[in-house]
Amino acid sequence: MEKILVLLHVDETGSSLPKLALEVLGTGQELAVALGSTLTVGIIGAEVNAAANQIASCGGRLLAVEGPNYATPRYASDAAAAEAICHAAEPTIVLAPSTSRFSRIMAGVAHRLGGKIDTHISSVASNVDVTAGRWFYRQRIEAALQRLARPWFLLLDGGTHLVWQGPPDDAKVEVVPVTLPATRTVVTGIRAPKSDEQTIRPDAKLLFVAGAGWTKKQRDGQVHGADAEKLIVHFLRESGASLGSSKSLVEQSGENQTVLKFMTHLNQVGQTGSTPRHPKGLSTCCHGEEPHVVGWRFIHERRAINLDPNCGWARGKADVLYVADAFKVIECLNALMAEKKLAVAAAK
Repeated sequence: MEKILVLLHVDETGSSLPKLALEVLGTGQELAVALGSTLTVGIIGAEVNAAANQIASCGGRLLAVEGPNYATPRYASDAAAAEAICHAAEPTIVLAPSTSRFSRIMAGVAHRLGGKIDTHISSVASNVDVTAGRWFYRQRIEAALQRLARPWFLLLDGGTHLVWQGPPDDAKVEVVPVTLPATRTVVTGIRAPKSDEQTIRPDAKLLFVAGAGWTKKQRDGQVHGADAEKLIVHFLRESGASLGSSKSLVEQSGENQTVLKFMTHLNQVGQTGSTPRHPKGLSTCCHGEEPHVVGWRFIHERRAINLDPNCGWARGKADVLYVADAFKVIECLNALMAEKKLAVAAAK
């Protein structure tokens, strides 16, 4: 009989679990029920009581590795902690979120335990055998994977599973002892931009995509790159949207054309970029050609702003197309959000 282990770690606050962790927990719970298997949940962090209480009603055995050595990501300590939890749980299938912290260590942990690993898993199902789904070739081919080797480690992508929901409770946690190897790396601190300066936000409800039209000549015959930057940055801060880009816009830096300073290739969406998952998407100054739109595969509601009524978005690729000037529309949206913010503050 299969034994399911869900491996999790606390978020940056150190007091709760990230959304992706709860998605993986929900998947593990469903898989355990389908197989009639036991469920074990392992948590890694400096202090795990709050996180354990958050998922105490999941119905699984709770294991934890905690202490100051696990407050920040580090390969040696995280790998040792995950290995110790696996030895204590003796799982045949291990589910974990595809966070940077676990993506760094999980292949090594699987090797230490003589297991196999598959990454970027988008679905896990079971009729008789456990089957994992994974996309290839920029989400154009979906494969169904099965393995005989155990333990089998599966790293699950975010946005592909339902978030586990349950009431908090007092958790009974078994602390697993870990013997750490000699470490040469000391974490002295973390340097990161402020949260409102981050442009890639996987958990955002809205994807805002900017196209090359923002840096082209406008109706007055002039390029308004600085105005475009101000409008877009203000919109991102007020709406909390995640920023995407077309290929043509991010590649303009190598063509000596006007660029948006905050835009990088990491923001690129499409066939040669990313395929983000958000409930809604808004495209601006982008024609909606097929190589770009393929990156919108998992966007549920699509809207676009373009001056061309015959652009690609108008050909069945968007739910709503606004034939309008994106500069004017975003300026009006920013004003409306500012008014709403003042109204909320006044009501308090």
